[in-house]
Amino acid sequence: MNPETLHTGLSRRHFLSRTSTGIGAAALASLLNPRLFAATQTPHFAPKAKRIIWLTQAGAPSQLDLFDYKPGLAPQFDKDLPGSVRGEQRLTGMTAGQKRFPIAPSVFKFQQHGQSGLWLSELLPQTAKFADDLCVIRSLHTEAINHDPAMTLLQTGHQIGGRPSFGAWASYGLGSENSDLPAFVAMISRPSGPTNAQPLHERMWGSGFLPSRYQGVRFSSGKDPVLFLSNPPGITSTRRRAMLDDVAALNRLKFTEYQDPETQARIDQYEMAFRMQSAVPELADLSKEPASIFERYGPESKKPGTYAANCILARRLAERGVRFIQLYHRGWDQHNNLPSGIRSQCYDTDQPTAALLGELKERGMLEDTLVIWGGEFGRSVYSQGTLTKDNYGRDHHPRCYSVWMAGAGVKGGHVFGETDDFSYNIVKDPVHIHDLNATALHLLGIDHLRLTYRFQGRDYRLTDVHGEVVKGILA
Repeated sequence: MNPETLHTGLSRRHFLSRTSTGIGAAALASLLNPRLFAATQTPHFAPKAKRIIWLTQAGAPSQLDLFDYKPGLAPQFDKDLPGSVRGEQRLTGMTAGQKRFPIAPSVFKFQQHGQSGLWLSELLPQTAKFADDLCVIRSLHTEAINHDPAMTLLQTGHQIGGRPSFGAWASYGLGSENSDLPAFVAMISRPSGPTNAQPLHERMWGSGFLPSRYQGVRFSSGKDPVLFLSNPPGITSTRRRAMLDDVAALNRLKFTEYQDPETQARIDQYEMAFRMQSAVPELADLSKEPASIFERYGPESKKPGTYAANCILARRLAERGVRFIQLYHRGWDQHNNLPSGIRSQCYDTDQPTAALLGELKERGMLEDTLVIWGGEFGRSVYSQGTLTKDNYGRDHHPRCYSVWMAGAGVKGGHVFGETDDFSYNIVKDPVHIHDLNATALHLLGIDHLRLTYRFQGRDYRLTDVHGEVVKGILA
């Protein structure tokens, strides 16, 4: 007997594909109904934010050198970090073998800014102009101690890949405001200076077990912002339209036979790609932006693919109704030579970030746009490697770190949470990654407890079984 054949004319693969849909037949109607496909296609309650621009600083910026001012560390230079402070903290393999853990105060000066008196590093002079719009969370924490699982946890709510990213959840829950552009766009920029740039994987903007129509679309620099979107030589738009119509007809036959929602998702993606062929080139063409815009965003803004250029694109995407815009800037992993490395990173990001905030504010868009800036964890107060008066490195530190939020529904000129004198432990108002995500969803008008998707017999959500909205940062 042929093991691949159950009876004449019916293969095992055919049998499984036909019968597997029967298990979910009762749920099929809800899968095909856009309003039921998500928890709701309208917000659970009145949203403060229509969209999110998440400025993801991959590699973990040092909170000690940017946001968490610790003037009392200066007299502690090169003294050993007390064991009572470090406790049973898990260390990475990069510093676990060190004989000493010498305290490294920041070499950078801090100053108060705005009417709020927000303390910020001298490395952020342009961002500091918006101090009264920022809400700095100094008490964020995570359990992941290495980059990939920490970034995966930040983006998907779990350290192991396979779950939907935040942007995919937002797209699934709220849908798109522009039929010609995806609801979720991701962009990646490299550092201009010589610094360690951690890799990023597509699962950070993937849809996980959600239908693939909700995954982020990556925009790249160059002639084709979206790969393989343009017609190849010899193929006209008319021929492409005819081809898509024929393929869609075949896919609809397959969908009728097997009732696989992913087949419908494939039809939708082909249609979106066709519409994007006209929408994306116009969107990505920055040549029509006035010279004043490039001056505002800084000297790197005319170079495609830089953080500055991506910030301009982020504003243009926001204007066109894209729901979730994620910018990744790599290069914050300063295990050594931190002073020069972080200075270079701030050169890349400070002015463009401030320009983006300024443009959103002037155009009345900051009122309904939530902007988030931060990485996957923090950096240690003790030096990794050799410590000198003007040079040091910092290891990974998940126990506490800083991010900021600005815009829709957030208290401006506000600091939430507090760390100890060493920026090592949280002493007031801890905020977990799940809490941050729950709060961001809340500002979109989504109850994180109600945005669920059934997969393999269980209802999943972005915040898993955790998460509380941080009411202390809400305006």
